[in-house]
Amino acid sequence: MLFGHHRKSLPTAEEALAGRPERPYTVPERHTVLGTPLLGPYPEGLEVADFGLGCFWGAERKFWQTPGVWTTLAGYQGGHTENPTYEEVCSGLTGHAEVVRVVFDPSKVSYEELLKVFWEAHDPTQGFRQGNDVGTQYRSAVYTHSPAQQAAAEASRQAYQKVLESSGYGEITTEILPADARPFYPAEPYHQQYLDKNPGGYCGIGGTGVSCPVGVARAE
Repeated sequence: MLFGHHRKSLPTAEEALAGRPERPYTVPERHTVLGTPLLGPYPEGLEVADFGLGCFWGAERKFWQTPGVWTTLAGYQGGHTENPTYEEVCSGLTGHAEVVRVVFDPSKVSYEELLKVFWEAHDPTQGFRQGNDVGTQYRSAVYTHSPAQQAAAEASRQAYQKVLESSGYGEITTEILPADARPFYPAEPYHQQYLDKNPGGYCGIGGTGVSCPVGVARAE
């Protein structure tokens, strides 16, 4: 919000800031709402999902309020710069999106249900912006951790595109890419559970009001 240069394209690896080999800050040990550890390794049976839907402050709250979610943390993903800082990401010169990592219990909430939360919590047709927040870091993104997640995300995008079009919206610009080549870097301590620490703080999250179908079969 504060440092964006409103870049209209992602930097190449050659253009991106160099970064650093180690994180320049310490991530808090536990989630202020859920009481669970923020960093892995996570308990057996849990799965990880990564979503970018604009400013991660409000986005993270959407997911920690979702039953079946074990922990959440704000971070940066999808760019080139190693261990970036918030100011660097907001410069548009790292290529990262603001992302929420969601660790969930698949016996209590499915990945498809998390995708429904993701689609309905923002407008995925806006390109490099989300509402009044403008910049490549605010783009819509899903970074997947398995072929099953990739297939589910692509199917849900197809299904949601149909209902968005019928409601007058344009083409979804969400990037759906494997997470294995796109490291997740946890954000600074003050970003973690920001709206729990600052209940009256800024939240730029706002959906289209269009319900997203759940399940691959609906995409056909």
